[in-house]
Amino acid sequence: MGRQDHPAARRTADRVTGVTYDSGALIAAERSERRMWARHRALLLRRVVPTVPAPVIAQCWRGTPRQAQLARLLAGCETETLDDTRARATGTLAGRARVPDIVDASVVEGALRRGDLIISSDEGDLTAIAATVGRRIDIDHP
Repeated sequence: MGRQDHPAARRTADRVTGVTYDSGALIAAERSERRMWARHRALLLRRVVPTVPAPVIAQCWRGTPRQAQLARLLAGCETETLDDTRARATGTLAGRARVPDIVDASVVEGALRRGDLIISSDEGDLTAIAATVGRRIDIDHP
């Protein structure tokens, strides 16, 4: 029984109302990893449009022709801008967590605000950021 087939994994997927992609998800898509693409297609079929914070895109995007797969993934996602309100909330969270990485802080801030599942390969850092404000986040690997 694979991880996706495990009853606990199905329960998590059944209650997902939103999903946030971190850089690990984008990298997996760019590498054409089947699991990531299957997950993405399944979300879109359920009419769940994944959110990608703009700083995550900036961290991964290099604008080369080799990023066609990444461009394809992003076409099916909602980009969350880092406007003044989000920038201040992200900076406040990064300060409280004492982390210099605003990309991770922006992922956690948005996911906490929306109640999203995060798709990331960086579980430890993201969980630690959420814990500094007494919150728990759900994270799954790409």
